[in-house]
Amino acid sequence: MKYIIGLGNPGKNYEKTRHNVGFMVIDELSKRWNIQLNKEKFKGLYGSGIFNGEKVILLKPLTYMNLSGEAIRPLLDYYDINTNDLIVIYDDLDLPTGKIRLRSKGSAGGHNGIKSTIQHLGTENFNRLRIGIDRPTNGMAITNYVLGAFSDDERSAIDHAINQACNACEKWLTVPFLEVMNQFNTSS
Repeated sequence: MKYIIGLGNPGKNYEKTRHNVGFMVIDELSKRWNIQLNKEKFKGLYGSGIFNGEKVILLKPLTYMNLSGEAIRPLLDYYDINTNDLIVIYDDLDLPTGKIRLRSKGSAGGHNGIKSTIQHLGTENFNRLRIGIDRPTNGMAITNYVLGAFSDDERSAIDHAINQACNACEKWLTVPFLEVMNQFNTSS
């Protein structure tokens, strides 16, 4: 079984913000794989199904970004998950808008959702898929920037990144994460 978690903030007012790109990937996978996100448990919204012969759980934590680990830890405990079977998807200010990067471990890099996840998992060793949102260039505060919507100019790059992230998740269901990293870190 594979567990795919997209980080974001719940609620309509956050729906299309940069910080919610992880939720956007989960929503797209839900559509692609016909997995309804219709259960609430683990402080999150989730759904399960089968794609390419692999059982999959998709989760969107409803704890708000900075407390994401509070939703991820109970999921791991309930299903007795090995972190090799988990991927966390989130936004990254240090990547250009629309770029994706996969890693199998690392620090939080200043991302509060990942900081919470590391704290609650007790390890930095878990698969991640980062989606670039770039940094503000006009002096805007980081908080306002990540909680702002993508501009029309950014939208096509983000749509492409969401598609690539979904493709990477699909690939991960059939091959080791290292192979997915090698393919998508060079092609995105």
